[in-house]
Amino acid sequence: MSLLEVKNLQAGYGDVQVLWDVSLSVKRGEIACIVGSNGAGKTTLLRTISGLVSPKGGTIAFDGEMIGGKAPDHVLGRGIAHVPEGRRLFKGLSVRDNLMLGAYLRADQDGIASDLAHVFELFPILKERQNQDATTLSGGEQQMCAIGRGILSRPALLMIDELSLGLAPRLVDRLGEALIEINRTGLTILLVEQDVMTAFEIASQAFVIETGRLSISGSTAELGDDPKIREAYMGL
Repeated sequence: MSLLEVKNLQAGYGDVQVLWDVSLSVKRGEIACIVGSNGAGKTTLLRTISGLVSPKGGTIAFDGEMIGGKAPDHVLGRGIAHVPEGRRLFKGLSVRDNLMLGAYLRADQDGIASDLAHVFELFPILKERQNQDATTLSGGEQQMCAIGRGILSRPALLMIDELSLGLAPRLVDRLGEALIEINRTGLTILLVEQDVMTAFEIASQAFVIETGRLSISGSTAELGDDPKIREAYMGL
């Protein structure tokens, strides 16, 4: 059953259109990825789903509700958490305070405490450095904090923009393992990633976007064996 259904989506900034009739479906409980070259429209797609960009056409349905054009706080309240490109942590706030900002719409204190403990279990370094200014962490640790902040909203869908950007391969592997572990709890994940090999190792379903249009989709196993995909995006 689809949790997220995007149909014929068109979006952009002002007079500049970036997305053209994009349609995709993300099933409940899966890890899906959106891949493509830099500037293909991947980030704009996530920003439109999360309400940061208003669609110019098409529909976005989440768990049966039409959310296209809804405000970001409404989208978050419905269960979509967006980990933005570049992490966007708040300078001057501790790791713990940055994490807790993810729970600002929640009132279930016991549940928040449980989710915070879960994040600290996933990323022990965050527990060790919970009183440290989050923006002084390493790039990988900041990405852990940004993902943890998303988890604290207790979403049904976690969207992550450019997981591996600027990170060493060892850290990317660790984050990938963490996402698979998070997914085992039932959380659906939609990953945007320029590194196709990394994305295909984590996700089971893939959508390829080229110049604002969906060019191909399918299982990562199938697409990983496609000579055109391997040549265009994997250098193989």
